[in-house]
Amino acid sequence: MIDVIVVGGGPTGLMLACELRLHEVRVVVLERLAAPTEQSRGQGLHARSVELMDQRGLLDRFLAVSEKYRVGGLFGGIMKPWPDGLDTAHPFGVAAPQPLTERLLNERALELGTDIRRGCEVAGVSQDEDGVTVELTDGSRLRARYLVGCDGGRSTVRRQLGVGFPGEPAQVETLLGDMAATEDPATIAAVVEEVRKTQLRFGAMPLGEGRYRLVVPADGVAEDRATAPTLDEFRQQLRAVAGTDFGVHAPRWLSRFGDATRQAERYRVGRVLLAGDAAHIHPPTGGQGLNLGLQDAFNLGWKLAAEVHGWAPAGLLDSYHTERHPVAAAVLENTRAQITLLGTDPGATALRGLLSKLMDFEEVNRYITGMITAVDVRYDVGEGHELLGRRLRDVRLAQGRLYALMHGGRGLLLDRTGRLSIAGWADRVDHIVDEVEAGEALDVPAVLLRPDGHVVWAGEEQEELLGCMARWFGAPRD
Repeated sequence: MIDVIVVGGGPTGLMLACELRLHEVRVVVLERLAAPTEQSRGQGLHARSVELMDQRGLLDRFLAVSEKYRVGGLFGGIMKPWPDGLDTAHPFGVAAPQPLTERLLNERALELGTDIRRGCEVAGVSQDEDGVTVELTDGSRLRARYLVGCDGGRSTVRRQLGVGFPGEPAQVETLLGDMAATEDPATIAAVVEEVRKTQLRFGAMPLGEGRYRLVVPADGVAEDRATAPTLDEFRQQLRAVAGTDFGVHAPRWLSRFGDATRQAERYRVGRVLLAGDAAHIHPPTGGQGLNLGLQDAFNLGWKLAAEVHGWAPAGLLDSYHTERHPVAAAVLENTRAQITLLGTDPGATALRGLLSKLMDFEEVNRYITGMITAVDVRYDVGEGHELLGRRLRDVRLAQGRLYALMHGGRGLLLDRTGRLSIAGWADRVDHIVDEVEAGEALDVPAVLLRPDGHVVWAGEEQEELLGCMARWFGAPRD
């Protein structure tokens, strides 16, 4: 029997597979598409996703083929300088289009021994007390102990589970495509600059060799949003909004997206879980979707591995829903607010101007940037030190960087006292006795980090530590 079947080979599914394989969980990824898509809705990694890539030793791979960028407060079309004092040692994003992110994660998943099967479409999912049965469209079946649906907003897995997906339907729709243009680049840039003075849902990003990634408001909301727009429809909307179609031709792909916000009522039903767009959809404003899915996988991976290997304490796997559902709900809220700000009516214009002035205050800019980049996420792990529930930024130690010690995906006790012990948990948690370099704002004797980097204990009392170890890492072993 397979340990875990992951349905969907996009960024979320591949990240989850990598996390599971770090714990030697037998994983099969089922991807409907026979070959990777060229479509690139996700355009980069925000600071928190940059951090988690560094925590797993993958950041250098991204930086070798991508550029860093620093845009603070990218909210509703309002761009401000990067704020000072953001709680991260990685104050930047990485401009990695989704196909590149998928390629790098696919390479890593294969290195770790993941079984990735393309051209495999799921038709049915059923479960019993011992496992999950998956039926494919070709009539074959697979059996696993657990299954995770990472199969997008129209998730087959979610529908098979009968999980509700309530929310707000689309009110506006946007066309998106990758195509060539015959118009002079300087003219295109000038038109875009002029149109965006009043219409922020319009844009043209140069891709090189005369090609552009074009975004333009649609004429209403299509009855069947799964049907891609035609090139003629795209040209018509460009002429309506910009007064020219730029001579667009030879599209590589055309797509459409709406501003619907929906969230699964439950992220877990027995042995089946949901992650990424299968669990939540929202407008792409702020570039949060791909990042939200990666961070779902980062939260779930080690917990599901613990369940598979039998050491998970009671409630650990359920904490995936408890922690991640509120995070996605907050993203749905802020993207809906951004769609309002992107409106062209006088009220939206006035509101955008007011918020832009407020974001000139450093504290407001820092708050919004922390929200968009997810570095401000805090899980409810109990009362105590102010660090509890927060992920710990990368800090410099005498023997190197903290994140460089987390590549294996294990828990970590950073012990500055040298007096603490994790006897009985050494198979799940690393014990690092070290001192923090001067200038690093970490004023506690010791901290216990989960594999996802979030702090669940801070102090110096051995008995307190043992209780926390049992809560998050199960019973000790002789």
